Amino acid sequence: MGQAMKGYKARGVVLSTVKYGDSGMVVQMLTDKYGRQSYMVQGIRPTAKGSKMALLQPMFAVEFEGLSSSKMTMHRMKDLVPGMVLQNTPFDVRKSTMALFMAEVLYRLIKDSEPSHDLFEFVWASVGALDALEEGISNFHLWFLANLSRPLGFSPDNEYRDGAWLDMRDGHFTPHALIPSMALTPENARILHDMLECDVRYLAEIGLNRTERVEFLDAMLRYYAYHLESIKAVESIRILREVF
Repeated sequence: MGQAMKGYKARGVVLSTVKYGDSGMVVQMLTDKYGRQSYMVQGIRPTAKGSKMALLQPMFAVEFEGLSSSKMTMHRMKDLVPGMVLQNTPFDVRKSTMALFMAEVLYRLIKDSEPSHDLFEFVWASVGALDALEEGISNFHLWFLANLSRPLGFSPDNEYRDGAWLDMRDGHFTPHALIPSMALTPENARILHDMLECDVRYLAEIGLNRTERVEFLDAMLRYYAYHLESIKAVESIRILREVF
């Protein structure tokens, strides 16, 4: 007698896809119900009308019915529909580059199949925020990294003061100069504070030049690497440095 399949409704954000056989795909997703999960999707043909492949792009938000059983190594997915209709991100090279970066960061950082409400809702909202953003797009990946530190549990834990350094080890702003390899300099600490305080719709008001963006991105990646080793392998960073 076959093992009963358990069905559930879920929302998910696509992190990566790998082709499987002639018409299958393994999709890594961050979901609201089961954290990070792998899904086997069958019957995908790129040329077919209404192909599901169009919905399974990095950082696309979807709603679907999941199927699981103790006999299957991977969940299955059916009744896949857009969770939000993206108006700009797929057609704007700056936004699609950001989306690739966000998906790769999440793919490398999040290994847990335990759901995190705060993490999922932040990521889901970020998909919509990037799509809707009209100005300040070149700051978005910095805002995303800064604010992702909150649900991951290592955002700064005290009040910012002008001229403060940020100690990476404990997330504490301090007036005392620190070893640069273990800290964010006052310039980068100020940008981090601004990114954490900024409503995403007003990102254009944080005036950064290209050098400041590159240096802040490098500083944030060191901050992440101190807490989460797996960030070091993010390959799309190189493209971001070239584009922004």
